[in-house]
Amino acid sequence: MEVQMKPDHHKLSAVAPLNQCDVELTLVKDQNGVQCTSSSIVPNHGGPLTSNTEVEREIWGKKIDFLLSVIGFAVDLANVWRFPYLCYKNGGGAFLIPYILFLVIAGMPLFYMELALGQYNREGAATVWKICPVFKGVGYTVILIALYVGFYYNVIIAWSLYYLFSSMTSELPWLKCGNRWNSPNCVDPLAINKSVLGNGTSYAKYKITPAAEYYERGVLHLHESKGIQDLGMPRWELSLCLIVVVFILYFSLWKGVKSSGKVVYITATMPYIVLFVLLIRGITLPGSMNGIKAYLHIDFNRLNNLEVWIDAATQIFFSLGAGFGVLIAFASYNKFDNNCYRDALLTTTVNCVTSFFSGFAIFSVLGYMAHKHKVKIEDVATEGAGLVFIIYPEAISTLPGSTFWAILFFIMLLTLGIDSSMGGMEAVITGLSDDFLFLKRNRKVFTFATAFGTFLFSLLCITNGGIYVLTLLDKYAAGTAILFGVLIEAIGVSWFYGVDRFSEDIERMMGFKPGLYWRLCWKFVSPAFLLFVVIASAVTSSGLKYDEYVFPNWSNYVGWGVAMSSMLFVPFYAIYKFFSIPGTFKEVCRYTSQCQACLIFL
Repeated sequence: MEVQMKPDHHKLSAVAPLNQCDVELTLVKDQNGVQCTSSSIVPNHGGPLTSNTEVEREIWGKKIDFLLSVIGFAVDLANVWRFPYLCYKNGGGAFLIPYILFLVIAGMPLFYMELALGQYNREGAATVWKICPVFKGVGYTVILIALYVGFYYNVIIAWSLYYLFSSMTSELPWLKCGNRWNSPNCVDPLAINKSVLGNGTSYAKYKITPAAEYYERGVLHLHESKGIQDLGMPRWELSLCLIVVVFILYFSLWKGVKSSGKVVYITATMPYIVLFVLLIRGITLPGSMNGIKAYLHIDFNRLNNLEVWIDAATQIFFSLGAGFGVLIAFASYNKFDNNCYRDALLTTTVNCVTSFFSGFAIFSVLGYMAHKHKVKIEDVATEGAGLVFIIYPEAISTLPGSTFWAILFFIMLLTLGIDSSMGGMEAVITGLSDDFLFLKRNRKVFTFATAFGTFLFSLLCITNGGIYVLTLLDKYAAGTAILFGVLIEAIGVSWFYGVDRFSEDIERMMGFKPGLYWRLCWKFVSPAFLLFVVIASAVTSSGLKYDEYVFPNWSNYVGWGVAMSSMLFVPFYAIYKFFSIPGTFKEVCRYTSQCQACLIFL
């Protein structure tokens, strides 16, 4: 059965200039049950747009495939290892005020915008800018950033896999000193208490416990490196884990949404099951209630500190994952009339509730650790890799049935990372294959090339000094660069393509226009929010540092080079597009989908 829809001429501004072409969209369902769309561009009246293309596009087999993919991408390691600590550090329950505020005025609007943008245009992050071609450089920016993130994010997943394999023993290897990787200074954690730590030293920063030495000496081999200038060779154990991770990603993505939409049934749901089990176990531990009380303690005075608002803004932005091209790519495989408004509200809410819920599972165990060592919660509270690879594993190692709990915990970390990494790689694959059709025709080969290329670059991060490379990429590859990219994206959609035209596109898909609130957020609030975060990020930025190690100055220049390598696509492509189109300035503006901001001055 075929349903043909032929829009009126006055509705074609989203695809091409007026009176230049008709667009015919056909929805079909093949014999295998996989829904596809076939769109063809038909020239009209000899206009300048003369390309004839016939492109079949997959559609998610089921709506739940899409929802789980988006939730799986957005709910990642940061929900577990960053949000709970930020909430605790910034006033507990009071931190939820700026967090929810920024979610409502910026997070949800940006999330909604990207889903609608991808679903209407049915294109990846680069070619979606057929709505205003001078902004296509933004697409290349976010694709390159997604690729950079894969270089180091896959390494963190490989660490989780290494810990998972190491947990399959009767006694966890980070429980005691006396192993081949331990230093002579290694101290039994039971011997460490408040009197041993001394003034100004927190237990989380104590680097000679068995768990800390296992992470830095047994896994990373950091003691064999003198700094970022002394990387050494890749560790073969981590290399094998990285190969496994890359193969998982490849076989999850090689058939497009037909394969990835099924993998997320496990990777997106498993973390919730494990978090719930860990929470139940955590609240039965002595001292757990003290940890939860510290997590929820309300200190409204902290809201007077600008740092709290900056933390809330950056956390909501990076947690939702807008700007990496993933949401655009995922939404481009939706049915044309899918209610992406409801999807945006649902998935952003689930993401933020997950962050808050995970804090209970984390701080119940931190309360137990503080009770065990007779120290304050603040002495054991930390974030990032130190939390999930040192403090939490150490706590697990002291429990009855520690092997079971360790395996469960690292399976959670593995699944949290896998579907987020799948999203990033899908953004790269969809973004480039939509732009270069020969890549789409050879998707399996292109997916393998992307995965293998990511593996090769990731080898730098599993050397003896690999943690320094990872720290550099984490700060510069997806820091200011992604904020800049999303700011330009928001300006391009809201001011150049136009909020009114964008709203008409949404009405065409779902039968109703976005309300005044959403239009105001897209045009004014979201760009202002992003500008605030960009400025705050630049002002609060400091030199690279890993614990007590201060990076040499040249490494900061390398970092900015990585950041600029993606950001420069925006101005360079705009200049190229501007001068490659013959005609006057007015004709150029009208050719680029009649950008509203340009026409204001004409």
